[in-house]
Amino acid sequence: MNKIYDNILQTIGNTPLVRLNRVAADLPPTVYGKVERFNPAGSVKERVSKAIVEDMEERGELKPGGLVVEATSGNMGVGVAMACAAKGYGCIIVMPDKMSMEREWIIRAFGGKVVRTRSDIPWDHPESFLNTARRITKETPGAVMLNQFYNQVNPEIHYKTTAEEIWEATGGRVDAFVAGMGTGGTITGVGKYLKERNPDVVMIGADPVGSSLKHLFDTGEMREGEFYHVEGIGEDFMPETLSFDNVDKMYYIDDNESFKMARRLARLEGILAGGSSGTILCAALAHAATMREDQVLVTMICDNGERYLSKFYNEEWCKEHGFDVE
Repeated sequence: MNKIYDNILQTIGNTPLVRLNRVAADLPPTVYGKVERFNPAGSVKERVSKAIVEDMEERGELKPGGLVVEATSGNMGVGVAMACAAKGYGCIIVMPDKMSMEREWIIRAFGGKVVRTRSDIPWDHPESFLNTARRITKETPGAVMLNQFYNQVNPEIHYKTTAEEIWEATGGRVDAFVAGMGTGGTITGVGKYLKERNPDVVMIGADPVGSSLKHLFDTGEMREGEFYHVEGIGEDFMPETLSFDNVDKMYYIDDNESFKMARRLARLEGILAGGSSGTILCAALAHAATMREDQVLVTMICDNGERYLSKFYNEEWCKEHGFDVE
């Protein structure tokens, strides 16, 4: 039945769970992907963008005609730009220079402005994407920063929407859930919800090689991060929106395996997704090999791969950067 919406933001959420038939064909459990590209700007981050903007409106922090600033690895920036366009706000998106040009073009198409920062500096450097966004907010009258790495609305919206959708779609039959380690909003919010309903659900984090989060999880110590090409996940600091309380296991996945898996997902399942989804799927399949036939694993498929056509979906780019993809 057709439904009429008052604005595009009302179409966020209720994304489908899709069975992965071919990439997981030889593994015991049923594997489903939560396909977030069905959100209106093409990624899971629209959930967070809308939720934080509306929370700031309710608190009176964001007023009509206001300006939103956000630090992002890209998808949050796209979601913020879409929300601001729909609500009539200006926005400035600050993101590292390694992020794809497609992301910048999309943000600009929504009317947002983009500021690029260096990818080769730590998060606490004065010129990092976080500190640059903070500086712009401080220097710009009327500007507010959404602060996705610190704002608890981030995990809360995943608790209220993403997790509930997964639970209802599976009829409560979910034995393992896999998400990327970034701001931590997804794994923290979904993990809390699922563990409350079934403490035996195994929560798994996927972290790119070069990130510091798995090392912190394993040892309790933060180490210096290293450069990696996968976009949107991994950090060299502990976001306040990330909790390890409900995380049972984490996997390190390197760039090459992430990109190969994302390309396999497109060719075997017809689902075009980003490199972070490849990272997460690698971890999901590794864990699925340890599960039983009567079990169910849900993995996040975070965004639309069209924003990476100039990067790992481009064979020349892969050759130039030394990636052995099929």
